[in-house]
Amino acid sequence: MSTPPLSPDALKALVRTVPDFPEPGIQFRDITTLIGDGDGLASSIHHLAELARAKGAQKIAGMEARGFIFGAAVAVQLGIGFVPVRKPGKLPVKTIGIDYALEYGTDRLEIDPAAVAQGERVVMVDDLIATGGTAIASAKLLREAGAAIEDALFVIDLPDLGGADRLRAAGVNVCALMDFEGD
Repeated sequence: MSTPPLSPDALKALVRTVPDFPEPGIQFRDITTLIGDGDGLASSIHHLAELARAKGAQKIAGMEARGFIFGAAVAVQLGIGFVPVRKPGKLPVKTIGIDYALEYGTDRLEIDPAAVAQGERVVMVDDLIATGGTAIASAKLLREAGAAIEDALFVIDLPDLGGADRLRAAGVNVCALMDFEGD
């Protein structure tokens, strides 16, 4: 990065808020404007990579789909591998998976169990933590594969939805570049 990275406050200003999406009363935090800004995207990756480096990451895991954007770029910047946490049926090898509850229904995540070594320090990276269901399921799944999961990094935290607290209760430290209250 040739210029100094943008501050987290400057990055926060690049996140577009879309009112009443997907339903009335919701303030949707849209990262499209952040990742569409070259300095914003580079700065986000820079900050996340510095945090992951400080956590001693040996690999980065990212959850489909926006976690792939940030997680893969962080892994590249650190020169380490990336573990994709996928939706079902996307991997061409035998997988391990976990079903988890959503607000309305259930979903499933899968990984290639050979993607991590026993005890390997994996840091999870995603764009946003809201209620925490996907992050908690990902941590459980990666641990089942043998990974040491102690840290998760997010671009955005929506603290009023409690996901970061739930993830901490599951034994994972949480750090976000910014938060938006009241969502």
